[in-house]
This record gives sequence, C-alpha cells and structure tokens, in this order.
Amino acid sequence: MCHLCDQGLPQRHGGGSRRGFLRTAGATAGLGLLGSSEARAGDSDREPEHSGRPGRRVLIRGGAVMSMDPKVGDFAEADVLIEGRKIVAVSPNLRAGGAAVIDARGRIVMPGFVDTHHHLFETAVRSTLPDALLFDGLDPGTSYNYFQKMLLGFAPVYRPQDVYVSTLFGSLSALDAGVTTVFDISQIHHSPAHSDASIQALRDSERRAVFGYFESAGPVAGNQYPADARRIKQRHFSSSDQLLTMAMGGEIYLPGYEAAWTLGRELGIPVAAHIVGTFGMRDTFDALAAAGAFGPDNLFVHMTGMSDMAWQKVRDAGAAVSLAVPIEMNMRHGTPPILKAMRLGIEFSLSTDVECTLTADFFTQMRTAMALQRMFVNGRALGETDLPDTKDLGLAKVRDALRWATVNGARDLKLDGKVGSLTPGKEADLIILDAEAINVAPLNHVPGAVVTLMERSNVETVMVAGRVRKWKGRLVDVNLGRLRREIEATRDHLFAASGVAKDLFRAP
Repeated sequence: MCHLCDQGLPQRHGGGSRRGFLRTAGATAGLGLLGSSEARAGDSDREPEHSGRPGRRVLIRGGAVMSMDPKVGDFAEADVLIEGRKIVAVSPNLRAGGAAVIDARGRIVMPGFVDTHHHLFETAVRSTLPDALLFDGLDPGTSYNYFQKMLLGFAPVYRPQDVYVSTLFGSLSALDAGVTTVFDISQIHHSPAHSDASIQALRDSERRAVFGYFESAGPVAGNQYPADARRIKQRHFSSSDQLLTMAMGGEIYLPGYEAAWTLGRELGIPVAAHIVGTFGMRDTFDALAAAGAFGPDNLFVHMTGMSDMAWQKVRDAGAAVSLAVPIEMNMRHGTPPILKAMRLGIEFSLSTDVECTLTADFFTQMRTAMALQRMFVNGRALGETDLPDTKDLGLAKVRDALRWATVNGARDLKLDGKVGSLTPGKEADLIILDAEAINVAPLNHVPGAVVTLMERSNVETVMVAGRVRKWKGRLVDVNLGRLRREIEATRDHLFAASGVAKDLFRAP
C-alpha cells in the first residue's frame, strides 16, 4: 500500500486531470522520439510518446506476427507499421523514418482479443459467487445463486459511482489481459445517471467497447429502459468515429421485450439477448424464429437448449452467436452448444460473462472451449456413447480457438471493418505477448504457445487504436492504487446496503 500512489504523487501516478483518479500527470513526458532517424522505444522504460495521434508513426520490429488475416499471412519475424490509429503495413524489414520503434524480438504480435459478452458492473463483487448456479431451485445443495444474490441482492443498491468504478476497474483489468474490445452487457440502469456513469467509465478506460443498454436488474424505481435509449444514443453515440458504439438489450424472458427490439431497430443498432434454455425461453424463441424475427443485427448469447428449427433460423438470418463456455459449464445454463454451432457452420465468438463466478481472461476462454469440443469428439471416437453426436466433425484446433477469440468477435460486434486482424487499413488494436517467459520458452509454435501455454502475465504490451495502453507489463495512465481503494469502497457499500455479511472464506 502506497499513500503517495493514493494521492497521485509519483511520476507515473499523478492525478488532477479530467478523469480524476484514472489519468496521470506524467503520461506524455518527452522521449525525443520524433527525430529524423528511427528511435528505439524498446530500449526505454517509457511507452512511445504520442502513440495513436494523427501522423505519429510506431514501428513494431522483429516479432513473430500472427495477423489472423489469410491475405496478410503470418511471419516468423516481421514488422508492423502503425500511423496514428491505423495499421499501415505488415511485412519483414520495413523502414519508417521518424518512427518510434518497439523491439518485439522474442515476442508474438497479434490482434487483441474481442469479448462479446461481459457484465462489467459486477466487478466489485468478483469471486463472491464461485459455486453459484443461475438461480435458486436448480440444485438442493446450492443455495447462493446468481439471479437471487447478484441481480436481486447486490444490483438494486448500486449507486452511479458504484457503476462507474466497477465498470472502469473491470474494463482496465480486461485491457491488462489483452482484451482490447468488449461488449458490456450493462444491466444496471436504475436511472439515466447510472447509464451515463457506465458509458463514462467505458470512455475513460480508453479501450474499444460496445455499450449494451439492457434492463435494470432488480425492481428499482427510476428505471427508464428501454425508452431512454433515444437520449443515450443522441447524447453519447452520435458519432461513428469513436471507440464506443451501442447495442440494445432485448431479453425475451421479460414482459414487453418486443418494444426493445423495435426501438433498437428504429435506432439502427444491434439487438442482443441472453438465450438460455434453463430460463424456459425455448417456446418464445421458437415463436420468434417461426415468425422470421431474426436478422443479422441480432446477437444471441449462450443459445443453450434451443430447438433445431430455431438454430436453423439463426443461421439463415445471419445472426451472431456468443458462447461463454466456462460459465455455461459451471452455472447450469446447459451444455455449451459448440457442436451444434459447428455442425451448422455458425462461426461463433467467445465471451466471459460474470466475474462474480469466473475469470474474464481470454486464455481461459480459448482453452476451455477447445478442450470441451475435443472431449466430445475424442470420447465418441473412443466409443463412448453417452456423449453428443460428433459425426463428421473434426477436432477443434488452436487456430480455431484464436479465430473465435479475435476475428469472429469483431464481426459479431459489427466492428470487423475496424479491428479483429492485423490488416493494413484497420485500426491498430493489438497485443504483444512475451514468448521468452519461463512458461512459454522456447518458442516452437506460435498459435500453440498462445492458446495452450499463455496467461495474463504474458501480455506485455497492448495498443488500442494505435495508442499504447499497456507497456512492458504495466497499464499506462492508470493510478491503480487509488482506483483499487475506490472499488474496495464500492464493495463495502454493496455488501452493507444489501445486508450481506462479508466473509473471506464463505459465500454470502
């Protein structure tokens, strides 16, 4: 604990800017990188100055580049040239006079991960429900469950400041883990002030995000969902040239969901919903499918327990599917429908869901999804008959997992024209991974190293729209000490206001 950090006094932890505790005063100290010859940012303890600004060039030199774009290809050793927000070139032996050079030798350079479903407002109660199922009554031995404890217990007592700090802290944490883009399914809109706080937190995190305007969790007066979507879009999302975009939540288990779908489409934004068989949604989803209600503007999360007919309609409509495999396996959503999606040729994306129960890092998401699919296929190949049919399905490979985690997510969030691959002309949302670390070295296979060996600690550098947000293992421009105190204060408020006793060794 550092009282100077809490006060924002050290060089890298200053406060006093428009973000208060988030921004630091020493973020843009001169590094002398704008000369006519190439300067080596890789030899500095400071990140390249002015990265992401118009005309500013940064050259990532000598890394193993995995572009995730078949037309660009992969390189055992190559360079990535960035100018301002965008990728200019990906090739060996690039020259760029005046560019700041990041030494990526011994590193892997790849697109940032894209999370297509995360409830960031729940960050303050991380790990509170590690054994939880979706709701009470699913299992007699599990009494502390998500719907009752999180949505009906903690959620109603959130103040706007609690929404802000939880969303900001969780967003920065994901950025630290290499997740450059998130779909924040925000269910905490007790008032317009709560909505504005959520959006401000996403903006202040300076990562790419889709703000999902969903219902207000719990019976809270002042909730203006879904009508407030018009104000929100006009006030916060009038420009397409920003890191934030918007989507409408339309949960089909809620009365009046049709109004949300209609309004979302009127505003020209995607319409998303959790689709979970455990919640008894199958009949409603079937009726929507039969009525031709699905479209390419839909994103459906989980898709557990749905009929073959509905799956066909989802595929035919070009709707997106997001799977949160570890959560689905743990919280009794139903068996993750990874085989169903693959059999129909639906290229799903991956998502993390809730940190009150499980981690939000994408290495866990990729490994778990691939392991589950391979378990099914391997088991059937060995003659185990109590597993789903895997006929004509091959084994998932690490390349598949990487595609689910990057390009598929960008596509599902309607951002594939901007991010998801290291393609010249796209914005530079990328990560640099340490392949010389003890858990990875020696590097023998780039996709295999990322999916099967790596973890958060290997995420050395993160860029969003060309701007360095993490440098040599540390977030840039973040007063983490003070921010941690803020989220601890929010946690204490949530436990006290909800009447839950905080016990470090027992679930509430």
